[in-house]
Amino acid sequence: MTDAKRKPQWQKNLYALWLGNFITGAGASMSLPFLPLFISTMDHFSKFQLNLYAGLAFSVTFLSQAIVSPLWGKLADRTGRKPMLMRAAAGMTITATLTGFSPNVWILIGLRLLQGCFSGYINNAYALIASEVPNDKSGQTMGTLTTGNIGGQLIGPIFGGYIAGLFGYQIPFFIFGGPDVCGNHRHAILC
Repeated sequence: MTDAKRKPQWQKNLYALWLGNFITGAGASMSLPFLPLFISTMDHFSKFQLNLYAGLAFSVTFLSQAIVSPLWGKLADRTGRKPMLMRAAAGMTITATLTGFSPNVWILIGLRLLQGCFSGYINNAYALIASEVPNDKSGQTMGTLTTGNIGGQLIGPIFGGYIAGLFGYQIPFFIFGGPDVCGNHRHAILC
């Protein structure tokens, strides 16, 4: 038997979830550098309005996430972590893609609110791996999983800003939606 076949399931899941965390972290942070610029293309806003709408669009995602996270956690306790990984990946995919099509600032803010409501991939990845990993490997495993999220958050703004500069503000939203379909769904299924 080869080493790859001897790896325990939690190690295989760690690799898949690390990649999912990386993609989620990168995608979620991809629009941050240009969000106010994207909003400014939607209308002729004063400086005050632009600052207000950009702040709302940024913060509403985290506000809604804070409100619904306990509900998703309770549902995950009943249905399992894997379905919640799929739900979060699908929700982020749909809302991120639709955000790129936002015709006005209120639709954008509403979609960012929905994105927060359907988020939770990273939290469920931690919960799934924590339930599987042996106690003597838990610290190292959780630290490794964290590097996926943080690495994605570091790369996302650079990549998103670069892509937006080359191809326009909508494209990073579509890219965020695309890897979630190809990445997180596939990796959640592997787990």
